[in-house]
Amino acid sequence: QVQLVESGGGLVQAGETLTLSCTASGLTFSTYGMAWFRQAPGKEREFVAAISRQGASTTYADSVKGRFTVSRDNAKNTVFLQMNSLKAGDTAVYYCAAKLWTYSRLSNYDYWGQGTQVTVSS
Repeated sequence: QVQLVESGGGLVQAGETLTLSCTASGLTFSTYGMAWFRQAPGKEREFVAAISRQGASTTYADSVKGRFTVSRDNAKNTVFLQMNSLKAGDTAVYYCAAKLWTYSRLSNYDYWGQGTQVTVSS
């Protein structure tokens, strides 16, 4: 049974840093591209960042480029999202997702986590 478990969400002030983690089990982690998506209240889920299987390639949404960094540790089956200079507009539930062999900015991922809440107060 595949599980993706996010952690690290919380309430922070604007301008602060928060790092999310997503630990996978039940799959061969190094064969999956990983991504982060988010969904704010009343809005559709949107792409945030993605990373290739070995971490050599990454891609970001324009709204977070230069502030967020996605990385992974295949030895620990974990993908991270470091979020710097947080803004109120970053408030959302953040989800990690896994896609076999590749990664995408689209939401056609094979597995999803349950999400972790990030709230940024201004």
